[in-house]
Amino acid sequence: MLTYAEQTENKPVVMIVGGGLGGLMLGILLERINVPYHIFERATEIKPLGSAMSLSVNIMPVFEQLGLLDELLSFSVSYNNSTMYDHKLNVLGTVSMKDQKQICGYDKVIFARPKLHAMMLRQIPTDKITFGKRVLRTEEIDNKVLIHCSDNSTYSGDILVGADGAYSSVRQSLYKHLLEQGILPKSDSENLSLGYNCMVGVTDPLDPEKYPQLKDDFAHFTAILGKQRLSWGVVNVPGNQICWILLVQFDNADDAAEQRFRNSEWGPESTDAMVKEFRDALNPYGGTMGELIDATPKERQSKVFLEEKLFETWFHGRTVLVGDACHKMIPAAGQGAINAMQDAVILANCFYDMPDASLKSITAAFQDYFDQRYEHAKMQIDISKFLGKVFAGQSFFERIFRKMILNYIPDWMNARNNIKVASYRPQITWMPFAPNRGTGPILPQKPCKRYQKEQARRAEAQGSIPNTISSTTSASVV
Repeated sequence: MLTYAEQTENKPVVMIVGGGLGGLMLGILLERINVPYHIFERATEIKPLGSAMSLSVNIMPVFEQLGLLDELLSFSVSYNNSTMYDHKLNVLGTVSMKDQKQICGYDKVIFARPKLHAMMLRQIPTDKITFGKRVLRTEEIDNKVLIHCSDNSTYSGDILVGADGAYSSVRQSLYKHLLEQGILPKSDSENLSLGYNCMVGVTDPLDPEKYPQLKDDFAHFTAILGKQRLSWGVVNVPGNQICWILLVQFDNADDAAEQRFRNSEWGPESTDAMVKEFRDALNPYGGTMGELIDATPKERQSKVFLEEKLFETWFHGRTVLVGDACHKMIPAAGQGAINAMQDAVILANCFYDMPDASLKSITAAFQDYFDQRYEHAKMQIDISKFLGKVFAGQSFFERIFRKMILNYIPDWMNARNNIKVASYRPQITWMPFAPNRGTGPILPQKPCKRYQKEQARRAEAQGSIPNTISSTTSASVV
């Protein structure tokens, strides 16, 4: 049996399965607090998969705390609205986010997802991430949790974090054990709900004379509703590139089940058939979608089946789940990756407050993490489902609903909803908080007792009055 790190006093050895954005964020945070960890990624190499991704005030303060905000903004552009068209490019309506920066203190930004992944990966020491490690099963023995990989290697630690996506092998192994014990909720054994067949890509740099939108320093975010349950979208990002997405919505359980079997993970395989359906579709920037697809190298094209589900069981024993492994949401609201990183932030906060590495302390930290995150994740799944109907729903009632939302909802009501969503912005509680630069409210956040005590001790040692509220003030304005 192999172990990759020695137990340090009062600090658990953490194994993170999955090198996506949630797993990398957790690794970055554990690196900052000197908690021993290792990331196990099943892919043998980094692939630049994914398309456009947006970040908002819900997570950007964390990047500011980590000193990564400036780099993030260097490959991003802001956007304040999105326009929806029919398949003939007639405007169906616009969703506006007026006064975003004034209310939130940050612009909403958009960029090519591989750029963010590369930036975050650079924060992880190369000796703390191993590629080509596909986990087959997990188990707990002698106060340790073990992962068994497809190459016959075995690793052990005190905590196992499943950050390995919607089809998480960590979750599947955990749930198998719980099912055998008769303690797995029935809903957790059911499939994810029906969703979309999705294909995405990021083009090579294009000619701004052909696509004038590339000349602007803001994003032209567009969504197109086609016929026969097809929809697509494009958005410009820095570097004269265009990110695109193709969606086929399913309402037939048999078709969805077949697609689920074929497309359970991101990958460039089996894209040709889907491309044919969209090749002649009109691109709102000019030309056709086929021209954008042809301008995208095969290795930057990927296809996945998008589903949604909120699992009830996020942890048991020494294993805990984050991101899509415990709450998969469709990308209509652009909140999937944000919520995975929020999970990592809250989980790291809970780890920081652990008094020791005992199972009792680990269980308490897991419960605290779940209590802080579950309802917020549930709300985001509901919002994503709602926006999915707005941007891609094809039924008669969904079309009527969309027309009302896009054309008859007043700006003040949209602003009120945006303020409510923006009010949840968890930060790292063991670092000084990024200040609230906007006019909107912020939901209270549970403070870090250990950090407050450390601040008080430092202040006492320096002969000054301890500023124990400095770490919580900016997140406690209601």
